[in-house]
Amino acid sequence: MMFMKDNVFFAPERPARPAPGSAPVGWRTLPLAGHFSLVYEDAAGAWSNRSLDARELRLGPGRTLLGGIDARRGGYRGFRVDRIRRLVDGATGERIETGILDRLLGRAEAQRRADALRIRRQTRLRRKAAVGSPA
Repeated sequence: MMFMKDNVFFAPERPARPAPGSAPVGWRTLPLAGHFSLVYEDAAGAWSNRSLDARELRLGPGRTLLGGIDARRGGYRGFRVDRIRRLVDGATGERIETGILDRLLGRAEAQRRADALRIRRQTRLRRKAAVGSPA
């Protein structure tokens, strides 16, 4: 929509939209990998069993989402952590019914540390290879 102001046409400024695929303002995304079986309670109160290949944990104002590929729906889905009633870790078989958010945050942090260590080691090896190779 254009307006006339001082005999000049101008378009009013619109607030910038977030880039597609980016997290909304105020959200923080933590990478999280793993396979989980969960019992989830939807907004209507119905419980269902889900199988999820986790990709991320999204922390935002008022809610936290566990995102990944939902085997039941065959696509990406975000589950509110406060509605997860039971979480079973596919790698360890550990069953978690309380403190689910704390466990997920701890796992995301442990994975972040392991990834940082792996990257540091790879960088060190590349530097050694570059220094040791003939020019």
